[in-house]
Amino acid sequence: MTAPVRFHQKVAIVTGAAQGIGRRVAERLQAEGAWVLAVDRSELVRELADEAVLTLEVDLETVEGAQAAAQAALDKWGRIDILINNVGGTIWTRPYEHYTPPQIEAEIRRSLFPTLWSCHAVLPSMQKQGSGAIVNVSSIATRSINRVPYAAAKGGVNALTASLAFENAQRGIRVNAVSPGGTEAPPRRIPRNTQTQEDPQEAIWYQQIVDQTVASSLMKRYGNLDEQAASILFLASDEASYITGTVLPVGGGDQG
Repeated sequence: MTAPVRFHQKVAIVTGAAQGIGRRVAERLQAEGAWVLAVDRSELVRELADEAVLTLEVDLETVEGAQAAAQAALDKWGRIDILINNVGGTIWTRPYEHYTPPQIEAEIRRSLFPTLWSCHAVLPSMQKQGSGAIVNVSSIATRSINRVPYAAAKGGVNALTASLAFENAQRGIRVNAVSPGGTEAPPRRIPRNTQTQEDPQEAIWYQQIVDQTVASSLMKRYGNLDEQAASILFLASDEASYITGTVLPVGGGDQG
């Protein structure tokens, strides 16, 4: 039995593609026939380079980085059919009162602004061609512990998903999001923060997140990369042609 080819010659931008969910999404899009622009600020993204995969290293926390990514896809293929916004992730884990103001701002910049900027950068070309699918990666952490700034950022992702869907449904553009729950992935090759030694208290707070995540899941387990990628690819595909403005929880029954 051959795998479906849902994305034959579709042009897809995948952000945060160097590791984890983003990397798996880029690999599966390419396997199903897409031309992929894999974007990350880490040079690890170069490992995905292929005849059908163009890689780009930019900082998507800046509007210039997002514009450069959109332009790279347009210069290479002349169109953008799919945008997967995957940049984000908790940098620190701690009760809210233990965050410093710079840390709060850093969390918001990391997990909200890349999605805002990237959507803004691709919309003109999608509107001009009268078609497109955007899938934003949110999180069930919008209802969780020890990561309030991250939760606020992902709540913003959910809100912009709904609002963009309202504005663009009549223009042929669908905008949806997935909210992954806890996900098993290989160890990060580049950490989200620059601490060289693990803080024992931070480890305790992180374990509290793990325990709460498992307890909140009806299945009492973490998901895996393919379970997350499958939901993202579904919403990006024509199989989801009558779905827009939806935030799909993918957390083993945890609705976030």
